[in-house]
Amino acid sequence: MYSQCPDRAVRSGAWAERARRSVRHSDIMGDLSKIHGEHRNPGTAALTVGLCFLGALCEGFDVQAAGVTAGGLSRQLHPTPINLSAFFAASGAGLLLGAIVGGRLADRFGRKVVLVVSLITFGCLSLLTSFAPAMPSLTAARFLTGLGLGGAMPNLIALAADSSNARRLNTSIASAYVGMPLGGSLASLVVFFIPLEQWRVVFQVGGVAPLIVAALLSAYLPAGKAPNPTTAGGNSQGMLRELFGEGRAARTLLLWAAFLLTALTLHLMLNWLPLLLSGRGLTKGPTALAQAAFGAGATAAALWVGVLLDSRWQRTSIILCIVVLPVVLVLIAQAPPQPALMLCLALALGSAILAGQVIVYAIASASYAARVRGTGIGAAVAAGRFGSLVGPLFAGALLTVGRTPSQVLIGVVPIVLASGLCVALLARYGLGPYARSESAASPVANPGTRLHG
Repeated sequence: MYSQCPDRAVRSGAWAERARRSVRHSDIMGDLSKIHGEHRNPGTAALTVGLCFLGALCEGFDVQAAGVTAGGLSRQLHPTPINLSAFFAASGAGLLLGAIVGGRLADRFGRKVVLVVSLITFGCLSLLTSFAPAMPSLTAARFLTGLGLGGAMPNLIALAADSSNARRLNTSIASAYVGMPLGGSLASLVVFFIPLEQWRVVFQVGGVAPLIVAALLSAYLPAGKAPNPTTAGGNSQGMLRELFGEGRAARTLLLWAAFLLTALTLHLMLNWLPLLLSGRGLTKGPTALAQAAFGAGATAAALWVGVLLDSRWQRTSIILCIVVLPVVLVLIAQAPPQPALMLCLALALGSAILAGQVIVYAIASASYAARVRGTGIGAAVAAGRFGSLVGPLFAGALLTVGRTPSQVLIGVVPIVLASGLCVALLARYGLGPYARSESAASPVANPGTRLHG
């Protein structure tokens, strides 16, 4: 009889510990509900995500503009491969600097103000691009356009995350981000319906659209999180502490590597895929349709993955993304250049690349609290912008030394394998509002559970 007492004491202690864990879990869920807008007006959240979608649509159109106009400007201005690579990379260089500054300024002065200013700036500079008479001025105009555009995407994602319900966080992020590939498809369709010699029309459309969207955002976008100059001041040591302090260093560095590699792959394809497909034997019409299919597949995949990341199929969707991308690249490089086949493969390629982009954006949003989310996402996007700068130069360098389009595509495979490894390592932290944190007491990283699926 007395031997049972220790067992009862152990059971009582276990029950007490379970009760304490339940209370802590309730407290955590209550905090997450506040952080991610559990009690927000659904109409306000939908309006915010919709307006962020329009902003991303403009960015996607502008990013794709350089690639889809390459054929027309090459015929008119006769650039060398190095000139063309510099033209493609110039926007990425501007985006890199803009992303670093834009996210930080948004945490200090407010996301809405910085976003509207970014859209107005890059809209005006895109219009300026359409009047550039030669490659040097065209390249300079693209750099300045990227500088204005750089502050847009970190704030679009942060605003979508700030406004979302905790259980629909990744769906909201994907719904806003999906505007980017859709904007790229619209740029491809514009080129499909105009003669090659009228390539400047693309930059004119890409300049007017963000000015209209900026007016809509200024009038209807909710203010979002109040700026916090105390936590988001200009102190570089404070910024480093937010990014690397309290055990977040490994996650932040992996996040930067994942953003760099996925953006490198995306922008290489956005800029060079039309010329690579043409080099494989496709004519203008099928090439433009294949590029539009790339954007359409990306759009569908971004929405689909966002929903899956909010479900028990998280792990399955990530594994599928990691495996499919290198396989599709090899098929595009080696398969016969038949229009229908290339269209289907371009669709799959866009799907796999943008699914990876949505995954890393979801991880970035989950890694930082609202008060420093602009800084955290902005730093990660800046790493991605560096990839967007390197990607076009990488393809141009391979072509300059005599590589064929098929060899360029095969050369991208090691990059996507490394990107997949980074995403797989990041996935162990979990996604969404229940992402596992290194320290449950951390005010920045969100506590919670591991991946499902």
